Amino acid sequence: MAITLNNGFKMPVVGLGVWRMDGKDVRDLIINSIKLGYRHFDCAADYKNEAEVGEALSEAFKTGLVKREDLFITTKLWNSDHGHVLEACKDSLKKLQLEYLDLYLVHFPVAVKHTGVGQTGSPLDKDGVLDIDTTISLETTWHAMEDLVSKGLVRSIGISNYDIFLTRDCLAYSKVKPAVNQIETHPYFQRDCLVKFCQKHGICVTAHTPLGGAAANTEWFGTVSCLDDPLLKALAEKYKKTVAQIVLRWGIQRNTVVIPKTSKSERLKENFQVFDFELAKEDMDKIKGIDRKYRTNQPAKFWGIDLYA
Repeated sequence: MAITLNNGFKMPVVGLGVWRMDGKDVRDLIINSIKLGYRHFDCAADYKNEAEVGEALSEAFKTGLVKREDLFITTKLWNSDHGHVLEACKDSLKKLQLEYLDLYLVHFPVAVKHTGVGQTGSPLDKDGVLDIDTTISLETTWHAMEDLVSKGLVRSIGISNYDIFLTRDCLAYSKVKPAVNQIETHPYFQRDCLVKFCQKHGICVTAHTPLGGAAANTEWFGTVSCLDDPLLKALAEKYKKTVAQIVLRWGIQRNTVVIPKTSKSERLKENFQVFDFELAKEDMDKIKGIDRKYRTNQPAKFWGIDLYA
């Protein structure tokens, strides 16, 4: 099952995110997920495991497990490389052992002091606040992203963690429209206005943190996951599915792409088994009622500044 992007390319609606995935675990995870039917992988330079993903992909291609054209590979431009878009993209391609990317995203709408191509630093100033580079505009970054399309290095380009205003601006100055906006959205952080705005203007929404981050975000940010919500647990019993499957199905029925992350083989399988049932409208409406406007991914903890404030 796939969504057709505004440039005609198709993007599988369920992908596997590799954030916070140890390099030593990546190989087995990628190979096993391909065997289970995954064809969409969400990477980023900042995840610091592109080389390991590349090794796994290379093995999958060489052994005939899958063909390159059957996969949809996303990676992202880190904040410290906004002034070095071409070099950063080539660095990611080299690590991933690919000739082209299906999708390249601007990871965050902020440029910071350059720390070296592919180094993905988040330099702080003397006050412990993210050292933002005010000389590089998002428009400049976007036009450099567009050049990657004309060079044949990427098929689609998009944005990530952009709000309505920044997305509107990108639509205004772009020659190549963003195909995707990847944002945090889940039942506790539904962001209906942003989702609808993007979809109205032909931008596919990909939900990162589609399960609310679960234990990982509790550990990093002290946040709560929607997977413990009583309503979602009741729906899981009703449909004889796991709570995670209910939440992912809800995301799919909103016409968003979901990229859950897991390193456990049984969860990997469960997260892909979301195509054999459908949530009734009344249950979709019930889930709408538990929105808390609650962001679980909070980089301000590391950056000393809340970019969403």
